[in-house]
Amino acid sequence: MSIQVILSEMVIFAAIFTALVLAAYLGGQKHSAAAIHNYPPEIQEEYFKTHERVDVSYKSKNVLLTKGFGILLFTLILLACALAAGAKTFRQGFGLAFGLMAWIGLYDTCFLDWVLFANLPMFRLEGTEHMDKAYHQKWFHAKGMLFPGTLFALIIGVLVGLLVTVIR
Repeated sequence: MSIQVILSEMVIFAAIFTALVLAAYLGGQKHSAAAIHNYPPEIQEEYFKTHERVDVSYKSKNVLLTKGFGILLFTLILLACALAAGAKTFRQGFGLAFGLMAWIGLYDTCFLDWVLFANLPMFRLEGTEHMDKAYHQKWFHAKGMLFPGTLFALIIGVLVGLLVTVIR
């Protein structure tokens, strides 16, 4: 597999992921159950004091549909990445997909969550603008990266690995 292609894919994947995240927070989409469940519990509670409470658990239909769609979308993106990088076996497809998901988890946590999410007003829910400390919770986002983030990476890695073996 080509290291140059993989490094390029890391940059491109980060750009695609950033565009998807920013698009999801435009307009009223950040007020959906699928988006609110990504906020720390303190922010959720404050938000629901002045807004209709919706189910933001991982068991809710909206969150499950969003996560399921994300798994399918990232499987397709990372399958294309694996094939472009020259993956020919399950192990190569799995390794590349899992590695890129681990990379995007670190990028999401350390840059998008800790820097942008914590500091840009566009990510603040109405009525929680004053909660600077809650928006700067690094451990909340790190835990999300570790679990369920690692679980998503494993699922996508397995799917990509299987699809590589079918295609090649």
